Amino acid sequence: MGGSSPHCGRRHPLATLVMAAACALAMTSCASDSYQVAAMEASDGGDQKAATSLAKKEVARFSTPDQCSRKATVNCGTLALAYGTLAGYQILDGDSMAGEVSFRSAKEALGLTDLENRASATAMVYRDVSEAYWRTGDRARAIDVFKEGRTAGADKYLYMSSAAQFIDQKPAEPQTDPTLEP
Repeated sequence: MGGSSPHCGRRHPLATLVMAAACALAMTSCASDSYQVAAMEASDGGDQKAATSLAKKEVARFSTPDQCSRKATVNCGTLALAYGTLAGYQILDGDSMAGEVSFRSAKEALGLTDLENRASATAMVYRDVSEAYWRTGDRARAIDVFKEGRTAGADKYLYMSSAAQFIDQKPAEPQTDPTLEP
C-alpha cells in the first residue's frame, strides 16, 4: 500500500511481547488514557528522556496511599510494573543509578502485591530491568537481575529475557565427582 514501510506488520517477537505487557499494564490500570503507552512509543522512537518523563507520570498515578499501601493493595502490582518500566527507561537513558532507585521501589511494591499476581508482576519487573541492562551492554548486571528475579519467585515470563537465553546457551561447568580422589 502507498506509504507503508517494508517492515509493516512484522515485529520482532520480543517487541510484540513487550507491547503485550504494556497493554496488560494499561488494562490493569483501569484507565482509558495511559502514560505507559505513550512512554513505550517514545522509547521505541529512541527518546528515552520523554519515555522516562511519561513513565514517572504513570508511577505517580499509582503511588498514592489509596492505590498502593499496607492498607490498600489493589494497584500494587500495577505500581510495581510502572516502577520497573521506569527503571528500564532510566537505564536505557544512561542513568543506571536512578534506574536502581526505581527498581528498589518496584521491589517494595511487589512486596505489597497480592499473592495471586505477585509471580507474574515479579517476572515483568525483573525482565524489564534485566533487558534494559542487556541492551545497554551491561551483561553482568542483566544476568544478576535475572538470577535475582528467579530467586524472587518470578514466573515463566522472566525466562523470555536475553539474559535467560544467554544462560541457557552457556555450556555447563564440568562437574567433578567428589568421591573420586586422585
